[in-house]
Amino acid sequence: MVPSMYRLRHVRKAFPDGTVAVEDVTLEILPGERVAVIGPSGAGKTTLFRLLNATLRPTSGSLWFDAADLESLSGRRLRHLRRRIGTVYQQHNLVPQLRVIHNVLAGRLGRWSLPKALFSLISPQERVIALAALEQVGIPEKLYARTAHLSGGQQQRVAIARVLVQDPDVILADEPVSSVDPTLGRTIMELLVQLAERHRKTLVANLHAVSFALDFFPRVVGFRQGRIAFDLPSAAVTDQVLADLYAGMESSPILSGYP
Repeated sequence: MVPSMYRLRHVRKAFPDGTVAVEDVTLEILPGERVAVIGPSGAGKTTLFRLLNATLRPTSGSLWFDAADLESLSGRRLRHLRRRIGTVYQQHNLVPQLRVIHNVLAGRLGRWSLPKALFSLISPQERVIALAALEQVGIPEKLYARTAHLSGGQQQRVAIARVLVQDPDVILADEPVSSVDPTLGRTIMELLVQLAERHRKTLVANLHAVSFALDFFPRVVGFRQGRIAFDLPSAAVTDQVLADLYAGMESSPILSGYP
């Protein structure tokens, strides 16, 4: 039996103001799987991803990563686990004043001592690793460019390169293409999938664009009001299934695929 990469059992996340963002979620993701999470805005998808990357802990229920119960981890063991999870965000989370090489090498910080990290700001360390990652995402010529001068699509490629140098077991893509146009979004999704397949990474993506979920992911999880509405092979996600998921929305991504 293949061990799970993630195993969630009856996970609930409530915040101090009383908001319940995730309720009774049971989910299992195997190593190497590609899973898309879709659903209306405010459904709790981003909170779910913050639980998956161990920046939040469940209020109740259990969440296992590989063979580790996240509730039992703290300090060095928790930091080590977080190094195994790379996240690509909608807003990139780059430092625009720094050069591209520094932003890419931020993916190595979890492996470096503090003196090495500080020295790298003056004289970038592991240049070959950074350049190799930028070559994989198609912009090696931007190695020393000022990050602020890059287009949105190029900045997202830098964010993906940062995850590559981190070399995690799991890539979490939290709305990775919501801030770019549909054509560029498709290119970025193709890149993420190709890299995950090439490096045998588990890829879980939170997507607004339903067409991207159906085109690139064999498995789709529908999320609504903090709960799993369905967990299906992409081929089984029909228009009726989507209509039920997005019922009540003024605009639906069902037909356009890109709201």
